[in-house]
Parts: sequence; structure tokens; C-alpha cells
Amino acid sequence: MVKVIASSVRKGNVLDVDGKLYVVLTAQNFHPGKGTPVTQVDMRRISDGVKVSERYRTTEQVERAFVEDRPHTFLYEDGEGFHFMNPESYDQLVMSSDDIGDQKAYLQEGMVCTLSTHEGVAIAIELPRHVTLEITETEPVTKGQTASSSYKPAMLSNGVRTLVPPHITAGTRVIIATEDGSYVERAKD
Repeated sequence: MVKVIASSVRKGNVLDVDGKLYVVLTAQNFHPGKGTPVTQVDMRRISDGVKVSERYRTTEQVERAFVEDRPHTFLYEDGEGFHFMNPESYDQLVMSSDDIGDQKAYLQEGMVCTLSTHEGVAIAIELPRHVTLEITETEPVTKGQTASSSYKPAMLSNGVRTLVPPHITAGTRVIIATEDGSYVERAKD
């Protein structure tokens, strides 16, 4: 176990709280005008999936569990879960749909992800920052709409809705941020 200050905790970190392991879903630092800065951490207990929200003073010490982060290639999904392979040893790990959460929409066959393992069990996943997807449907451009600040709704090939600039049409390949599903830019391929 490694003690770190609460303000350095990030999404995907694994914390040991009272002998139980938790994976961090979100971590935000708040600096109010008066009072002590705090870090709000939303976590999921690995053993049973219960979600917990904690507040720590930003200088308070929290225990990070020792986890091994290694690249794994996503193979496929079946009734068992999501299958990943270690490219060095060819060992396969399975993660449940609950462990992956809403990130599963961005998983693509052959995608290299970073899996965090604790004692040989996959407990957290980190996807690449951006994925390339195709726009399947979007609204037509409205005349007089300014391109600088207006966005229109669009459906991606993975079934996720996002907002894109008015010049993007159906069939266009775009780069999407996996963290929040937002449009980054038009794909250059």
C-alpha cells in the first residue's frame, strides 16, 4: 500500500479504505473561497459493486492499493463478459459489464486498453483517450446557423448520442473523447 494525498487521486485509481478495495469513478477538487479545500471522490467497491461517495481534505492521506497496470487487447464480448488478452503472455482476462460501466460503448475489437489487476483479477479499465467512429444519423444544417458556437445532435455507430458541428453529415468519420463522449474533430482517414 502507498499513501498519497487526496488531491492526487484520479479516475481509475484503486484505493484501500478500511481494508476494502474501491475503484475511483470520479475525483474532483473543490477550493471554496473560505474554508478547507476538499476532494470529492466517487468510488465503487470491487467486491460487491456498491457505490460510495467520500470527501477528504486535499492534504489528507489515502491508501492506494498496489495494482498492476498492463496493456491488454480487447477480443470480444459474450455471455461471460468482456474478454481481454495480454499481448506478451497471451493470458486472457474477463471483465463483467458492471466493471466496465458506460465505457463499454467505446470498446472496439482489437483496441488496446490498460487493465488494472489486483492479485490476478481485472478490477479497472482505462480506454484510449480518443476513438474514431462514424456518424450514422444527424439533422440537416439549418440555414443561418453560425458554425462557431452551435452544435447539432448526432447518433454514432456505437449507438451513443453526441453533439457535432453543423458541417458534419451522416457517414462522416469523427474522433470522439472516450471520457465524456464529446466530439473532438473530423477523422483524417
